[in-house]
Amino acid sequence: MQIVLLSGGSGKRLWPLSNEIRSKQFIKIFSSVNNDYESMLQKVIRQIRQISGDISILVSTSKSQESILKKYVAQDVEISCEPCRRNTFPAIALTAAYLRDVKKISANEPIIICPVDSYVNDDFFKSFETMEELAKNSAVNLVLIGINPTYPSEKYGYIIPKSKDKISEVLEFKEKPTAQVAEKYIEQGGLWNGGVFACKISFILEKAREILKTDSYFEIFKRYSELPNISIDYAVVEKEKNIKVVRYNGDWKDVGTWNTLSEVMQETSIGKVQIDSTCRNSNIINETDMPIIAMGLQNIIVAASPDGILVADKFQSSFLRPFVENLHEQIKFAEKSYGTYTVIDIDENSLTIKVILNAGAKMRYHSHEYRDEIWMIVKGEGQTVIDDKIQSVKAGDIIKIPCGVKHTIKAKTDLKIIEIQLGKNINVEDKILWE
Repeated sequence: MQIVLLSGGSGKRLWPLSNEIRSKQFIKIFSSVNNDYESMLQKVIRQIRQISGDISILVSTSKSQESILKKYVAQDVEISCEPCRRNTFPAIALTAAYLRDVKKISANEPIIICPVDSYVNDDFFKSFETMEELAKNSAVNLVLIGINPTYPSEKYGYIIPKSKDKISEVLEFKEKPTAQVAEKYIEQGGLWNGGVFACKISFILEKAREILKTDSYFEIFKRYSELPNISIDYAVVEKEKNIKVVRYNGDWKDVGTWNTLSEVMQETSIGKVQIDSTCRNSNIINETDMPIIAMGLQNIIVAASPDGILVADKFQSSFLRPFVENLHEQIKFAEKSYGTYTVIDIDENSLTIKVILNAGAKMRYHSHEYRDEIWMIVKGEGQTVIDDKIQSVKAGDIIKIPCGVKHTIKAKTDLKIIEIQLGKNINVEDKILWE
């Protein structure tokens, strides 16, 4: 079974914990079996692995999230990167072409495409076996999962099936309705559209030839920024006639906002938080070292990170996005494959960062054209490579790296570094990678 997970997002609806680099699927808020926390992405992959041992998982993501993604997935999970952000149809077309042209998988093989931001029980993924069987052995072009509605929601699109059977042909699709209209859809047997579908790789490639004028992975990748910014629903799903839906009757939530995310949190608070007994239906997540004390809060979400602090009524938190779009602040916290970095001071010609490297991890070997750097080792032991010269370092050491000098560092133990960047043109694009 080949499963493609769509892991995109601009990180605006769960600010300040999410940002352009760390979208909502990377936020660790779900209690895991080892008394730690896991992210949406980790949770979905774990649940999928329980279906069968014979499963291949590929994650489709944007280039800006490749580093953090490698930190969250095992080596047996493939990654397909978009060179820039587009919509779901170009991303899925690129992934289908990658499977055929790079991984050499037959175009006749079925794939199941699934977003990573749904909160579901394990039995949700058992429906994938039925979907794969229909996509592989029947004449149908597309197979969807339709979620049996629990209330007349205005937040979701609806699939109207021809019958109320477990598997049915699709009559039509409906956009997000009013609650009154949604009630009528439910009476007809209408289902929430969860954005999960199965088809053969060849079907996606056929649509790529029609819409993008090519089905070559290398051509799609090369022209990616010029491709139409169009969703898979609008480009393909809603126009397809030969389509079936598999009915799912179980728990399902689209955890795209703080309001819905708080509904599935197993704990009232995470981080340095104290909540008094007068608080009701309130959740607090604190990623900073500063303590938060909450008293007398009702239906409130509080979220704090180095990027900012949100204090919002839970219902109103659903309308957060336009406020975040008005912010033009530098991202102050990001997870990388090697660990994390936190911006602790910004000045006109300098940037000061706290870098944490996990034991065994290392930075890419690189240089900068427009800035000097100073590394102060605060904690741990490691090894630097400065212009191909290897040197051991430990707490208390200071390493000066002039502009143009190639450098990297590897952590022997967990390493804490204060990095000072000095220059008149400090930006993330100023990086040249070396072997």
